[in-house]
Amino acid sequence: MKRLVRYLKPYWLTAMISPLLMMGEVLADLCLPFLMSFIVDYGIEDNGLEAIAQSKFASSVMSLLWGESYTQFQIIITFGILMLLITLVGGFFGTFCAYTAAHSAQSFGNDLRRDAYARVMSLSIEQTDRFTTGSLVTRMTNDISMIVEFVEMILRMFVRAPMFFLGGTVMLLMLEVRFGVILLCSLPILLVTLIVVLSKAIPMYSKIQTQLDGVNSVVQENVSGARVVKAYVCEEHETARFGRANDGLCSMNYRVLKLMAIVTPVLHVVQNGAVIALIYIGGIQLESVANTGMTTGTIMAGITYVTQVVSSIMMVTMMFQSISRAAASAKRVTEVLDTAPVIADGKARTSLPAPVAISMRGVSFRYPGTGGEPVLHHINLEVRRGETFAIIGATGCGKTSLVNLIPRFYDATEGEVLVDGLSVKDYRLADLRQKIGYVMQKSELFSDTIANNIRWGDPGAGEAEIAHAASIAQADGFVRSFSEDYDTFIAEKGASLSGGQKQRLSIARALARKPQILILDDATSALDLATEAKLQTALRENLKDTTVILIAQRIASVRNADRIAVIENGTIGDCGSHEELMRTSATYRDIYRSQMKQTEEGGVGA
Repeated sequence: MKRLVRYLKPYWLTAMISPLLMMGEVLADLCLPFLMSFIVDYGIEDNGLEAIAQSKFASSVMSLLWGESYTQFQIIITFGILMLLITLVGGFFGTFCAYTAAHSAQSFGNDLRRDAYARVMSLSIEQTDRFTTGSLVTRMTNDISMIVEFVEMILRMFVRAPMFFLGGTVMLLMLEVRFGVILLCSLPILLVTLIVVLSKAIPMYSKIQTQLDGVNSVVQENVSGARVVKAYVCEEHETARFGRANDGLCSMNYRVLKLMAIVTPVLHVVQNGAVIALIYIGGIQLESVANTGMTTGTIMAGITYVTQVVSSIMMVTMMFQSISRAAASAKRVTEVLDTAPVIADGKARTSLPAPVAISMRGVSFRYPGTGGEPVLHHINLEVRRGETFAIIGATGCGKTSLVNLIPRFYDATEGEVLVDGLSVKDYRLADLRQKIGYVMQKSELFSDTIANNIRWGDPGAGEAEIAHAASIAQADGFVRSFSEDYDTFIAEKGASLSGGQKQRLSIARALARKPQILILDDATSALDLATEAKLQTALRENLKDTTVILIAQRIASVRNADRIAVIENGTIGDCGSHEELMRTSATYRDIYRSQMKQTEEGGVGA
């Protein structure tokens, strides 16, 4: 928690005011039983008006307001109004304490959530994979909410509970010293119960958050993959999987609640037992000939103070419970905040466009935490500016891994990757990625209008620029067919669009950036050959100075590229134009013949 205290410093004024206001509310509450005893002893009971002289405070108040002659009814009215005024003052303090505590806690939570989110956004792909999406969602929502609730509680209860305990004890002993015996008998029972219960409950809170991670992960996977679940009729299987995760969370919560449930009945038994003991002691004193000042009002005030003292123990229980949960949550949030991005900014240098746009020198790569052979090894490559460079190869041969090194989604294990003659590690990430337009295998669109999705590539793009990018990507035609064309709202993850439409909008988004390097990672797999041919023609005509890296599975998609690299077993086997590879590369010829045979068979079958 110490790591997170700095988020409260900007709001130190309201954070400091809250406990002071709470002190005012508690003092007001402690005064009420004391004043009530005067109403009972001198206003309700017929002890004679001379009895009020036994209390210097009560007699002084009445003499000040009414002189030397007053009635019992006037005593009730006077102290009743005084109690009402003190109640209003206490309510004023309590109301503003709630406001200042809530303001401090919510502002604290806002800053913490913002920084945690910024840190998540700065993490590399390998780090977000390690945390898992479900866990990060839980940490950003539930865990931070727990910490905010704790901060708000600590600003109020941290003062309220101790003051009620100490103040109630002092006031009780001022009424009658013998009442202290009741507390001496009651408190050890409560303290032992709390220590036993909390020592077992505290370790469970971390497990609860882990179980909640599991539930969120299952929900996230099944909501995003709902079509796959339905297509394979796996609703029952996934419901059962969710049920297991949910049952685990429920079981852990149930175990904690069973433990915490012990506290309340013990508290009530001790509290009521203390009240009975107090009444018993008071009754004996009232009937005793040697009664030394014990009155009915004293007993009633004592009952209230005993109740306040015992209730303060319940507040302490709630505080410890909140501390336990907040500590577990704080540890999880701090893990995110303390995770330094593996992929960090370089020396804030950039580079002007160079004749060789991309260069790889002796590059090898394996995914973090994996063993065995590297995914890529001994890659030596140069891609000239304005060149269309295609990559082809079998599934899993390392095509995507290769291009992921260019925008530094991962760093090469060995060797060096250069963009415009400068190592990618020397760039600021924003500068490096600003040069690149990346269209991934899986099209990711956001719940927004088509125009705003394309505008992701360039936030300042106007309508004409958006339409131009969409036209090159062969998306303008189908967008215009919508009733609201570019203002059409896209459903979550582009669910309202076909695969080809999503790919074309993703390409338009990359083109809107006007990138120096355009990476198309199997980004036309959902397009028919005619549309893909139009797209490639438009790219050549409009992006003459742009370096295009094209990954594809189909020979038809890459045959017009300036050069084609054939990747085999994580390294570049052959590289050249389509005609050159047909003469020199057996692997490329095998791929070509295989695809041509499939095309011919498909044509005959049709």
